[in-house]
Amino acid sequence: MLKKISHDRSDESIESKARWFQSLSLQERMDMLCSFTDLILNNNPELARKKDAQPTWGSFRILSQPPS
Repeated sequence: MLKKISHDRSDESIESKARWFQSLSLQERMDMLCSFTDLILNNNPELARKKDAQPTWGSFRILSQPPS
């Protein structure tokens, strides 16, 4: 993960954020997901108890990483 500080407004655009996220490795992306999930659940633990998920209709594809 690149650690730098920028004060440029263009770095706040959704495109810039997407480029930054795409520059992360798979492990770094998963670490970010876990960090965001922990942050959200620490601020609102009731979210983990809600049972309002909706079923998914239609087709979807499961992708897997090729063996190294």
